[in-house]
Amino acid sequence: MTVPDRPAAPARSPERAQLSLFARNFFKHPRMLGSIIPSSSFLVRRLLSRVDWEGARVIVEYGPGVGTITREILRRMHPEATLVVLETNDDFVDFLERALPDPRLQVVKGSAEAVQAELQRLGLPAADHVLAGIPFSTMPAALRERILTDTQAALSAQGSLLIYQFSSRVRSDLQRVFGQVESDFEPFNILPARLFYCRR
Repeated sequence: MTVPDRPAAPARSPERAQLSLFARNFFKHPRMLGSIIPSSSFLVRRLLSRVDWEGARVIVEYGPGVGTITREILRRMHPEATLVVLETNDDFVDFLERALPDPRLQVVKGSAEAVQAELQRLGLPAADHVLAGIPFSTMPAALRERILTDTQAALSAQGSLLIYQFSSRVRSDLQRVFGQVESDFEPFNILPARLFYCRR
């Protein structure tokens, strides 16, 4: 008597795999991610609305995770621009290298505090924009200071730091390091997010 073959298990969609990876890493490193799901499309659009897509040639993203914002940056940025993403999580680094085979993308396993050194290593000029959703308010004060100071030094004369946070506690540090800080708010996200646009 022959036993019929079992139907193959349906393959997980890329979106489900992305959400699953993000959720697993949230439970392992909740203070690093801040939220159990990636940023909403509303938040991504609001954050990216301040980017000069025509003029920007070097864009940096801190903590890209599973690439929710990274994909949108790549979709919008100039064909001759370069996107450098700095990520400390090995799972996310592997995922980004597999999921986003774009020659304009440089995936770097490293910390945001090394942004200047990484741009120099890659032979790139100062960044036009740095974007981030890393949780500044929960990291040690000394690390936050190093990242903000190095970011300010890594920006071009007209460059900007564009970040979203789930708390406004980092604003005083941003004001002290950058001087020019504008704020915004996006309610349609889990959690609702505060945005800060900083210039040198």
